Parts: sequence; C-alpha cells; structure tokens
Amino acid sequence: MPASDLPTTLNCDTYTKQPPVVEGKLDDGFADIDWQAPWLSHITQLSYLSKTIERLSRSKPQRNSLDGSDDLEGLDNVKSPNGHDISASDINTPDTIAKVLKAAMAQQAEYLQQPLPHTKPAHDHKSQTLQFVSQNVLPEGEAYEHFIGTRGNIPTRDNLHDLFNGSIWLTFPKTKAMLNYYHMLEIAAQGISERRGRVRDTITVFDENGAVLVTSDASIGEALVNFDWQASLVMPRVKWDSPQQSNNHAQAAVYIFGHALLEQLVYPRKPLCAHSIVIHVAQEFFTLSLAERMRYLDDKVAEYMDTLLSNDDVKPRQLAPLPILGVPHFWAENTDTDFYEDSFVFRSGRRQKNKK
Repeated sequence: MPASDLPTTLNCDTYTKQPPVVEGKLDDGFADIDWQAPWLSHITQLSYLSKTIERLSRSKPQRNSLDGSDDLEGLDNVKSPNGHDISASDINTPDTIAKVLKAAMAQQAEYLQQPLPHTKPAHDHKSQTLQFVSQNVLPEGEAYEHFIGTRGNIPTRDNLHDLFNGSIWLTFPKTKAMLNYYHMLEIAAQGISERRGRVRDTITVFDENGAVLVTSDASIGEALVNFDWQASLVMPRVKWDSPQQSNNHAQAAVYIFGHALLEQLVYPRKPLCAHSIVIHVAQEFFTLSLAERMRYLDDKVAEYMDTLLSNDDVKPRQLAPLPILGVPHFWAENTDTDFYEDSFVFRSGRRQKNKK
C-alpha cells in the first residue's frame, strides 16, 4: 500500500456535537449483545450504536442523553446531524432500528464532511442516496435488492439481523453497494426465481456469512485458503493483531462482513464458520487507526468483489471457510493449541484433496 493510498487522518477533537437521540422500545434479545466482543470492534459508530441499543433495550428505557446528562427536556427540538428533526412522534413507535441506523449514518457523514453514501447504479438507474426505512415501505412483490438499487431505501425491521445488516452498511458502504449492484444486474438478466444462480448465491453467502482476512504475510492467506490451520492461525499467532490492543507490527487481522454471522455470534459456539476472502496489504496498514483501516478496506473489498463477481465462473466455493472462533484473540479458549485439534470444526478440506 503506497503512502499516497493512506487515508487522511481526521482530528476527532473537531467533532463535538451531541449525538442524536432516538426513542423507542426494543425487545430483550438486544440486551444479549456483548458490545465488547472482539468481532464487533471494527463496526463504524460502535459507541453510538452500543449506547443507544443498550438504552432502548432496557426494560424501562430512560430518557437520558448518551453522555450521561439528566432528562432531555424539549425533545421535539432534537436534530439529527443532517438537520432533520427527531420529533416526539418518533417516540415509542415501530421502526426503532431504522431510526437508530439513519441517525448513525447521518452523524458519520457529518463527521467525515462527506455526503451520505450512494448506490452504485445499474443499467439506466440513477445513483440513489442510501437511507434506512421501515420494512413496511417495501412494496409487496418487489425484490428487496431491487428496492434498494432503484430507490436507495434499505428496508429495516426491529430485529438483530437487520441491526447487524445496517451496521455493515455503515462500515462497508461501498462494498455493500457493489453487492447490490451485482444483484441488480442478475435480476435484470435472470428475473426473480427460487434459483438465484451462482453470482447471486456467492453474493448472498458473503453478505450473510463473510469475513475478510487482511494480511501483509502472503503465507498466512495461502495457508487459510488451503485449510492449513496450523500455518494460518496457530504458528503465526504472534503476527495477529488484537482487537483489544492494536499492534503496529501486526501482519494479520480478520474483520467480519456477514451480518447473519454477527447475529449468530451473539451466542458464540465453536462450529460457526465464516466464508472469507483474503486482502493483501502492505504492513503499513496496521499502523492506521481502526477507522482509517475500515475506510481503506471498504475500497479494497469493493474492488475485490467487483473482480470476483464479474467472473463467469464465480461460485460460493471460492470463498474460503474460516472457523471464526479460531481467529487469534477472538476467543479465550483458542490460546490452547488443542482448540484446533477438533477435526469436526477444523477440517482438512481441499488441503487433503490436493495432496492425493
């Protein structure tokens, strides 16, 4: 990664506005999220999302601001960062997650002093500003992906699945827009049917269950693709970055992309397996702040998926399996090398076949 590719560092001290407040009520399932889990550390707007969701999922929500101040008088006058009122009519109404995500996206755009993210237009459709809306806005019979691609509206329900889907839209907006673009191309060419085809199947597997291995050591990526868990996850453990304490000398890290995988990880279990891609970077990548890494990585993953999905031979099998709790620093038990001796989870796969 040449120096010219490195993102410009932002001065966090310049962003001092009060975070937007959204009121509503969420069910108890949201209270089970461990926002300190290492696989969530890369999520954009993590602090705002975690504090807001924790507040809204309490049995008796308190009308407190996120900085710990007392009652919010004059809630009718609270504005989101894009200047739109968050009015009293929003209180105790459905579509709470859509409102939280919409406020987070607007806040991020203002912080970066950039416009809201857009769709990547397919065919004669125009680029649309992305925003989170109620699931009820999706017309009956219209494909979810087509609705996003033509209107920029992301239908969102008040459940964990859509919260994590929205969090990935916040973190990887260009990549998510790229995936939607290829959905649009396939829908135009093939129509809507129960059989999605190889392109849309590959998109869906990565979108729901994907992970990104970023490494400056090509041997780690090669070993992962070849199911060599010892050479990828065990022996080079010292080279792996820790989400709790970043290491400027690290050479490998995993960032989860799949929102269904994040939902499953609310209740972690050893057999959970991601479908991953490998992104090669210069070691300087690991000297960047986490926010800068994600902005850089969004560009690179979008480019990778553009190349992958434009290939006539693309298929889900080209995504490398990765038992996600085996990622160094993701799970306390994997400090013991015996953790990786479980052949039901850490399978030999293609590596064994290639030796025959």
